[in-house]
Amino acid sequence: MTDLPFGFGTTGGSEPDRTADWAGKAPLFAELQKLMSWSGGPVNWDMARQLAISQAVPTDRPVTPAERGAVEQALRLADLWLDPCTTLPSGVRAGSAWSRVDWIERTLPVWSTLCDPVAARVVAAMGNALPSEAQAQAGALLGMLGQAGGLMFGAQVGQALAELSGDVLGATDIGLPLGPPGQAALVPANVAEFGAGLELPADEVRIYLALREAAHHRLFGSVPWLRQHLLEAVDAYARGITIDPEAIERAMREIDPQQPESLQQALGGGMFEPENTPAQLATLARLETALALVEGWVGTVVTDVAGEHLPGAAALGETLRRRRATGGPAEQTFATLVGLELRPRRLREAAALWAAMAARGGPEARDALWEHPDLLPSTADLDDPAGFAARTGEHLMPPEES
Repeated sequence: MTDLPFGFGTTGGSEPDRTADWAGKAPLFAELQKLMSWSGGPVNWDMARQLAISQAVPTDRPVTPAERGAVEQALRLADLWLDPCTTLPSGVRAGSAWSRVDWIERTLPVWSTLCDPVAARVVAAMGNALPSEAQAQAGALLGMLGQAGGLMFGAQVGQALAELSGDVLGATDIGLPLGPPGQAALVPANVAEFGAGLELPADEVRIYLALREAAHHRLFGSVPWLRQHLLEAVDAYARGITIDPEAIERAMREIDPQQPESLQQALGGGMFEPENTPAQLATLARLETALALVEGWVGTVVTDVAGEHLPGAAALGETLRRRRATGGPAEQTFATLVGLELRPRRLREAAALWAAMAARGGPEARDALWEHPDLLPSTADLDDPAGFAARTGEHLMPPEES
């Protein structure tokens, strides 16, 4: 017997049994009809949300009042410790403790911004893969393909969001501002799992992660162009993606209308893999540099602060660096769906550059580079952090110090 998708029973068994089974599934048909009528964009975000939450709930738990108080206190303390180490003011408007489901709900709007551009190009390519004579007569079919593509994109994104929700530590720890502006947050369940094997006090782990969260919010809150700069860079990369038409055609040939699961297999079997051009690789390098600069600045500032207050700061920093370097299955999924990896490749070089700037001109010279995107170091500058600091530091420091 062959299982049908979305839990609708099987194709085997006697006719009376099948009739009773399908009748009992009527509410699910109504839900499927609702999902298939999605018209809000190339990714069915109703599907993504429902699937992500349904997969996260079994391992999730509510945040306790004690956890909420501990997170809020850690974020307040972290903000105070950051004050003397950077010229950028606090960007935390509110501190929160999120469950895994909370993280999914609060970050969905930004994921939509990230995923929709690539999804739109793939769904359009699905229609273009039909023979020209079929395209002229297949208006309804093209609409169905768009709905089916949005549904399957939603399913894959939902699954990846569920995986990420069990791994992320806060609202910013993948390098992009995923939550609402000014909303600093930690996920206590994941923070506890992260610290379980480190043999460090739970309070120390929590405060260290709160420092990183608060530092991200200082950067994004004080640099008004940065959030949009990163999101527009992702969008520009996605707009330039070319989809391999042969891969689309192969996938379309594998879809059997009599076998609904063949659509899911085709959409998940390489159909979404973009073909990068030289121009796209250059765009990707600029985006990865921007992500590295954000993470490098946060890491440098947090290292300076934590080194004065937290005995386990060095171990925590190295654990996080290894964690970001290796990634995981969910990040690999988004590398396919969004067309890029979520982690910066040149984090160490970026951190060295920010440290060199601070050593030469203090926090003022280091933080002044965020005043305008044209001042930011380029990909080539990461090859020579000390040289960049020497050239730029002389320009940024007051005349009597240069």
